[in-house]
Amino acid sequence: MSLFSILGAIEIGLIFSLVALGVFISFRLLRFPDLTVDGSFPLGGAVCAILISTGTNPWLATLAGTAAGAVAGFITGWLNVKLKIMDLLASILMMIGLYSVNLRIMGGPNVPLINEPTLFTMLQPANIDDYVMRPLIMLGFVIVAKLALDWFFATERGLAIRSTGSNARMARAQGVNTGAMILLGMAISNGLVGLAGALFVQTQGGSDISMGIGTIVIGLAAVIVGETILPSRKIIWATLAVVLGAVVYRFFIAAALNIDAIGLKAQDLNLVTAVLVTIALVIPQIKKKLSKRK
Repeated sequence: MSLFSILGAIEIGLIFSLVALGVFISFRLLRFPDLTVDGSFPLGGAVCAILISTGTNPWLATLAGTAAGAVAGFITGWLNVKLKIMDLLASILMMIGLYSVNLRIMGGPNVPLINEPTLFTMLQPANIDDYVMRPLIMLGFVIVAKLALDWFFATERGLAIRSTGSNARMARAQGVNTGAMILLGMAISNGLVGLAGALFVQTQGGSDISMGIGTIVIGLAAVIVGETILPSRKIIWATLAVVLGAVVYRFFIAAALNIDAIGLKAQDLNLVTAVLVTIALVIPQIKKKLSKRK
């Protein structure tokens, strides 16, 4: 692999580490099977892209994309908490609805940003190549997001969200409003996914209606791979594991698709993903068997 390919894999891995952090909150902390991610990722990108293309400051456009993702997650939680729709079904309904919403926002299947200013062009020094600088900028976003989550989930409200996912009945007995915690947790989760979508369109030169397909699979793969690499129940290590998992996952994907001897092509991406996730799920079981034999 060339340096360009390696840095590109790290860049995309860091972007999807934000998705993985969002998936970690919904699936691991809240125990909420959330497929809204496949809709909130392109939603954040669509809102950001359409605002930038109409002359809005990229910082405000990115913030708006993040907020749009948070609203989508909040509505999914509301369907579950207030309307008593099963969590998985509520997220599926939201994901389906967001497809049409995203088309409405963009006014078509895609919005180009080739010649528009973005966060990356604004923060790009003149003496550093963009393919080197973009991963560094993304690393800054990821570090801020990780530290903010570590701080938040150590607060009283963050602990309430974690207790809601661990044992909702016990949390209610302790006076926790579990419904409100689900709404808040889902908003934070999909807000991170919306932020990832907003940053993704700025690195890829535009948004596309199909860019959210398989996002939830990528997020879950990153979480599983990260937990295999760095198993820990402490939130500070768990979030680090998720970030590492996303980067390692994208690196292996890039390596598999770029090594000519393997013979894989772009259309084999889903197959590679399935194999990697299977390996990540099997490794802990093998470790348990080996430890029992010892």
